[in-house]
Amino acid sequence: MLLQIKNILLYTTQIIQIIIFIAGCYFLGISIFGWVKKKEEDASNYPPQKRFAILIAAHNEERVIAHIINSLSRQNYPKDMYDIYVIADNCTDRTAEIAEENGAIVYVRNNDVERGKGFALEWMFKHIFAMGDKYDVISVFDADNLVSSNYLLEMNKQLCKGHKVVQGYLDSKNPFDSWITCSYSIAFWLSNRIFQLPRYYLGLSCGLCGTGFCIDIEVLKKIGWGATCLTEDLEFTMKLALNGMKVAWAQNAVVYDEKPLTLKQSWNQRKRWMQGHADCAARFLKPLFKKAFTDSDLRAFDCAVYLFQPIRYIFIGLITVMMWIQTVFPESPFYSLKYVFPAEVWTLLVLFQTFYGPLVILAEKKMNLKVLLGFLIYPFYCLTWVPITIQGFISKDNKVWSHTVHTREISINELEKA
Repeated sequence: MLLQIKNILLYTTQIIQIIIFIAGCYFLGISIFGWVKKKEEDASNYPPQKRFAILIAAHNEERVIAHIINSLSRQNYPKDMYDIYVIADNCTDRTAEIAEENGAIVYVRNNDVERGKGFALEWMFKHIFAMGDKYDVISVFDADNLVSSNYLLEMNKQLCKGHKVVQGYLDSKNPFDSWITCSYSIAFWLSNRIFQLPRYYLGLSCGLCGTGFCIDIEVLKKIGWGATCLTEDLEFTMKLALNGMKVAWAQNAVVYDEKPLTLKQSWNQRKRWMQGHADCAARFLKPLFKKAFTDSDLRAFDCAVYLFQPIRYIFIGLITVMMWIQTVFPESPFYSLKYVFPAEVWTLLVLFQTFYGPLVILAEKKMNLKVLLGFLIYPFYCLTWVPITIQGFISKDNKVWSHTVHTREISINELEKA
C-alpha cells in the first residue's frame, strides 16, 4: 500500500511538472514578441473624431474622486468632444457632491440588491444609450485613477484605426508606499510588456484590466454588457472572444492606478479576482475551446488558456513545496524536477526565470534601486497567490463585492513631477 501511494505521488508530481513546463513555454513564447517595441504612430496624425462619454464608477470615494476628475479635465482633446460622468453607486459619503463641485455630471444609483461595479456600469450604459448618438465611445475608469493628458488622443488614434475595444497602459500611482504596492507594480509592469503588448502585436486579444479602457458604443449595443460578476473586465473580455472580437492595446494611453497598501487589502482584492476568475472559467472555458477548434480561432484558444492560469499558480506552489520537502527529506516520494528533464536544463530555466523579470522591467525603463529591492520580496508575493487562488475557487459562488478603500490623495501634477 505504501509503495502504491508513493508511486501515485511520484507520477502525479511528474504530470504536474510537465503541465507547468508546457504552459510556461506557451506563455514565454508569446512574451518574446513584446521585447522589441514597434515604433508608434504619432497620435496627432489622427485628428479628434471620436466623442467620448467618460464613466467613473465610484463607491464612497470622497478622498480621491476630485483628483481623477481634474486629471481628465486636463486632456489635450477638444472639450466639446468628451463629458465626464460619475456614477455615485450606493454612496454614503460626499462623493457625489465633490464630483459635482469639480465639474462632473453625477448620476446617483442606490440598489442594495445588485451591488458591484458591473451592475453600476450596466445601469449607466442604459442612460448613455438613451442620449441617442451623442457619443461614439464609452471610456471606463475607477475613482482612484489618474489619467495622462494624452489618453483620449491616443485612444482616438486606435479607434480611428478600426479597433472597437481598447485597453490603455495601466501604471502604478503609488509603487513605493509598501512592499505590497511595489510587488503589485512589478506585476502590472510585467503584464503590460510580456502579456498585453505581444498579444496586440500578434493580433490576439489583450485583456481588459477593469479601468482605463474604451468600448465602441455600437459594440455594446450589439452584444450587450452583461458583465456583472466579481471580475467584470475578464467576463467581458471572454464575451468579446466568443463573438469574434478582440481587445486592442494603447501603449501610450497611460492610466495610474492605486495599489492596495497592506497584505490584508491585497488578499481580499485578489481573492475577489480569483472568485470572478473561477466563475468565468466555469462558464466560458468549454465554449471558448469549442470555438477555438471548430472555427480555428487562435484568439479564443488563447483566452481559454488564460483561464487556466490560476491552476498554474497552484501547481507552481505545490511543486515549490515538494522541492522544499525533497531538499529536507531526500527519501520523500516527491521527486525534484531533474527527474522529468535533465538537471542542467532546469538549472538554466531557474536562472532564466530569476533574471527574466528584472530584464523586462529594465526594458520598460522602470528599474531603479527600490524596484531591484522589490524583486527580493516579489517571489513571496507570487507564492501568496496559491492560497488566495484556492480560497477564491472554493468561494467562487460568493457574489458579494469586496470594496477596496482608496486613500492616496495624489494629483496628476504631483505624479508627473515625481
